[in-house]
Amino acid sequence: MTGGSLHPSVVVPVPGAVVSDTIAPELAADAASEVAVRRRRVRAHRVIINLAGVVVIALAAFPVYWMINTSFRTNLDIRSDPQLLPVHGTLANYRAVFERDFFWTSFRNSIMVTLLTVALALFAAFLAALAISRFRFRGRVAFLVLILIVQMVPAEALMISLVKVLEGWHLRNSILGLTIAYLAFVLPFTVWTLRGFVSGVPKELEEAAMVDGASRLRAFFTVTFPLVAPGLVATGIFAFIQAWNEFTYALVIMDRPSKQTLPVWIQFFNEGERGTNWGGVMAASTLITIPVIAFFLMVQRRVVAGMTAGAVKG
Repeated sequence: MTGGSLHPSVVVPVPGAVVSDTIAPELAADAASEVAVRRRRVRAHRVIINLAGVVVIALAAFPVYWMINTSFRTNLDIRSDPQLLPVHGTLANYRAVFERDFFWTSFRNSIMVTLLTVALALFAAFLAALAISRFRFRGRVAFLVLILIVQMVPAEALMISLVKVLEGWHLRNSILGLTIAYLAFVLPFTVWTLRGFVSGVPKELEEAAMVDGASRLRAFFTVTFPLVAPGLVATGIFAFIQAWNEFTYALVIMDRPSKQTLPVWIQFFNEGERGTNWGGVMAASTLITIPVIAFFLMVQRRVVAGMTAGAVKG
């Protein structure tokens, strides 16, 4: 068979400028269009996520805003139609809070109980988390299971027995007695949370420092502790919120007006037959949230800085 028998429609491509000039622009255009489509999809995805985040933040912040808004309105306006802005704002509710009996005493009691609870809980929970994460001992798994069981038990189920114990120790209506009660339900949470932070720090970092000549104690404080510090701060925030906002134990254990904490003190705005002074309740609630926000603002930078430092050191 000779070369003339080839089909006339078959064209053998010859490498050269003709092929590159016809195909390359089409490939470049397709790639550019595909990149543009991907960018539009990513941009639309980001817009949807941002909108969802804004909606979630608005839903979470609206009750706080409504509390602050109501604190500047009179009781007559509160019982009328809702208003998004306190048009006829007043500071009378805040004056009523400061003039009410035992406000500053209750504020002092709340500060003392909360700070003492956070300090003792972090100290004891950190030692327990360190022992669970760094050492293997008999009963370790049983101890972890016990922590979970205690965490699942309702706090109200322990109230009668705990009050009886405090009465036997003559610690009822005392800061120390209420602190012990708070530790009963704050410690399991703090131990379990700190255990995760301590376990996340590799043990080999301490061993490397000990190889370089550092003692076990120095290796712990120079290597492990700075990496666990963000966990301590984060756990302290949750413990602070739990102790600061607790109501039931404070109501039962501190039955004297001069010994009550702020969440219990708010019930003084229930004026019996005259009803509840909702303006005073909202003003007092607004003032109670300020220490929590201030505490979070003080430590949130240290949380971020500690986590970043830990990532670099690790």
